[in-house]
Amino acid sequence: MRRFSAEYLRRTREGMWEDDRSALAPLALADRERVVDVGCGTGELSGVLDEESPGRVLGVDRDPALLAEAPVDTAVGDALSLPLRTDGADLVVCQALLVNLPEPARALAEFARVSSGLVAAVEPDNAAASVESTVPEEPRLAATLRERYVAGSSTDLTLGAVPELFEEAGLAAVETRRYEFDRTVAPPYSAEELAAARRRATGSRIEADRRELLAGGFSEAEYERFRSEWRAMGRAVAEGMAEGSYRRTETIPFHVTVGRV
Repeated sequence: MRRFSAEYLRRTREGMWEDDRSALAPLALADRERVVDVGCGTGELSGVLDEESPGRVLGVDRDPALLAEAPVDTAVGDALSLPLRTDGADLVVCQALLVNLPEPARALAEFARVSSGLVAAVEPDNAAASVESTVPEEPRLAATLRERYVAGSSTDLTLGAVPELFEEAGLAAVETRRYEFDRTVAPPYSAEELAAARRRATGSRIEADRRELLAGGFSEAEYERFRSEWRAMGRAVAEGMAEGSYRRTETIPFHVTVGRV
């Protein structure tokens, strides 16, 4: 399973569910008394669940350092073997977790063991993401990066809606809804956004993804050319930020799948 830093989770989830929570309606949060957020990380979704439900929300993650920043009660645990009794919750939910698991069906079976009511998964289809930018080269380069990374990943980053996995886990009355998350960068830029621009200019993001990009079809020479183009684009982004003219919107479709135990 992939591991993420607290900074990455905050940056990539900031603003999610801020304006529109209608896709979460099938979770019937107003009726939930015992909610478990699996793979909660720093608790971005946990906080939303806590706001919308009257009962207790418990965040579970393998990384104690991430749990230290979560806004709810927490427990260290693995998605495939939760430290909770059977029927100990009436909703077990995860966000952007199954896409990072080699065997997502096993996790859903464990969620169904722990829940006496509903199981839900909020998962992205990363292949369908898109970027608009004031730097002309960025949408093309971002699309190439996404395509190669998805192809070279060891898990299914395009998972999205998973009704068939829910049905295989024995869940009934399965429902799915789509939620489009827009991540926008615009003036005034945050410290994290400025740091991300610097990473583009140095090519450190591309270097970190080297294994997946090569596995996704890049030759060594193609990888080096792409990294050079990415760094040039990063420098243009940094220049635009210095001028206050840079804007970027990335749209990521998430699919909310809910089933009853």
